[in-house]
Amino acid sequence: MRRFLCLWFPRWQTDRWRRQFQCPADLPLALTARGQGGIRLTSVDRTAARLGLSAGMTLADARALLPSLTVADADPGADAKMLAALTDWCGRYSPWCAPDGADGIRFDITGSAHLFGGEAAMLRDMIRRLRAFGIAARGAIADTPAAAWGWARYRTKSASPILGEGETAPLLSLPVGALRLEPENIDTLRVLGLNSIATVVDMPRGPLNQRLGEAVLGRLDQMFGRAAEPISPRAIAEPWLSRMIFAEPIGRREDIDVAAERLTAHLCRDMSLKGQGARRLVLHFYRVDGAVQHVAIGTSRPTHTPTHILRLFAERLEQVEPGFGIEAIVLEVTEAGPVAAMQGMLNAAGEIDATGLAGLIDRLQNRLGPNRVVQLIPVESHVPERAEVQKTAAPAQSLKRLKPPSGFSLKSDRPVSLLPIPEPIEAIAPVPDDPPVSFHWRKIQHRIAFADGPERIGPEWWRAETSAKPRDYYRVEDTAGRRYWLYREGLYGGAEAPRWFLHGFFP
Repeated sequence: MRRFLCLWFPRWQTDRWRRQFQCPADLPLALTARGQGGIRLTSVDRTAARLGLSAGMTLADARALLPSLTVADADPGADAKMLAALTDWCGRYSPWCAPDGADGIRFDITGSAHLFGGEAAMLRDMIRRLRAFGIAARGAIADTPAAAWGWARYRTKSASPILGEGETAPLLSLPVGALRLEPENIDTLRVLGLNSIATVVDMPRGPLNQRLGEAVLGRLDQMFGRAAEPISPRAIAEPWLSRMIFAEPIGRREDIDVAAERLTAHLCRDMSLKGQGARRLVLHFYRVDGAVQHVAIGTSRPTHTPTHILRLFAERLEQVEPGFGIEAIVLEVTEAGPVAAMQGMLNAAGEIDATGLAGLIDRLQNRLGPNRVVQLIPVESHVPERAEVQKTAAPAQSLKRLKPPSGFSLKSDRPVSLLPIPEPIEAIAPVPDDPPVSFHWRKIQHRIAFADGPERIGPEWWRAETSAKPRDYYRVEDTAGRRYWLYREGLYGGAEAPRWFLHGFFP
């Protein structure tokens, strides 16, 4: 049976503000926003509530009751941002977690509670750590997210926070507010004298549906497991995940390296048994102060070779700031795929190494960026600047010889390096159709010792380029031994005189 956990932060807005701005805990705090009738309190902390303040009061009334009140503007955007960050931190308990409204987080803890000593130990650990962060929290565990939500918010203080498998009777005593209904629906139920879930359950479904619509029945079905209520996590949880929780926080680079090595070995072993490999991996570092750091790497093809993955991570782990210590590390595969069998070479240690070129591409891509390592793919065009296109390097293509399109052959006498855009030059030729004897480029005169050509390349008539003209290419070498690729654009005797360009360089 599936099990769900819900956390509720009753004073989230003030706890967030106090944590962000390091406000002393003994000072009464209230957050405000402009509303009907002036500025009103939107949230008060425990100290202010104990002194008689409550949300909804005008700021003037609150000041009259408590002149020493600390006041700040409410910031829903900052609240949501920190709630998202806290949800990321909660991923140390279960990857299947998501914000629950504006003041809560819910989890699917099926199959993960035993990693923390059981459901009760997991919940106690969450509440203890959140309290250390200065965040007041209540939690509950039940068979459905709706039941856990209502039990976390409306149970009595003496009640156990955990409802056993199949245990639904305690839910009947909760008020109708535990059904997560709209305020108008709650008011209607109370007018009808239906103040608890038990009284709503006893009502015939037909008249209840006619009077209040499907909202009430839908919430009832979700609470008692008759209707599904999926949890949509912030990041889709992958099936490949390995975690390590430390008895004492760690901070030395050597300890981080050892933990990463063990996590990688465990994960790669599991993936290899299923014939799967990782394409994208993320190391999550959970610090004792609640911060979460992420280090991500990518590979050009699926792999489950631990040494290769660790080598990619090694260059990124220097970014990790342990702060006051790291209490947990999680290695997650965010993208995976089947590993194709291929022949490998034995390295010096006698191990199969099939990641030679792939490993080089991966290291360069992780160091420079995934789009900064490219390869040239031949295209069916005789125009030099169109004869190849750049694509992100992929070992599947790099490991085999790239073949040009069918019926098309590549020129072997083309220069290795081409200018992005051909640059105009001034050239002198004794006869119009002869090779040039000298040319002037970038304020430097070059005298030509040897020349070969021309190679005529006509315009591609099927393209809509009315200004395109034929080109006559020459391979030339100047008196200093430098070799260039020049071309003359246009023909003599036309409406416009031909122009000369420098297009590339030979080694």
